Amino acid sequence: MQKSLLIDPEKCTNCLQCELACSYDNEGAFNPAKSRIKVFTFHDEGRAVPYTCTQCAEAWCLHACPVDAISVDHATGAKVVSESLCVGCKVCTIACPFGTINYNADSGKVIKCDLCGGDPECAKACPTGAITYVDANWTGLDRMRQWAAKTDAGLAATH
Repeated sequence: MQKSLLIDPEKCTNCLQCELACSYDNEGAFNPAKSRIKVFTFHDEGRAVPYTCTQCAEAWCLHACPVDAISVDHATGAKVVSESLCVGCKVCTIACPFGTINYNADSGKVIKCDLCGGDPECAKACPTGAITYVDANWTGLDRMRQWAAKTDAGLAATH
């Protein structure tokens, strides 16, 4: 069964526990700047929305990488960056239309959500259930992928 992150912005309190858990698990430091999940704050509306890689079926990041440093974890479906292969060229960051791959200046490599090998720290740390890890069929993942495909087709048509 394929699983994915389900994000419910209505439940997010902007506590940043997801960012802290992610950065600690991946970088060994409580530093939101090093997190693979970000909480975007809409100040005017008084809302916060966590966002991270949607693990696209046709991942632009994976196809754009000139050194094949991004591969699919077949157990989780996550697109995973191999730190040993990544040369830090940032082509994948440009290819991602969602802005969910980021350059880590400390390592000179890119970082993105890898679903923590199937046990996402962000979901475990979220005190309100705004982030859960559930059967992908429950998340609207197919709808997100359809929208991503339309976006990709629209981008291709303009070039």
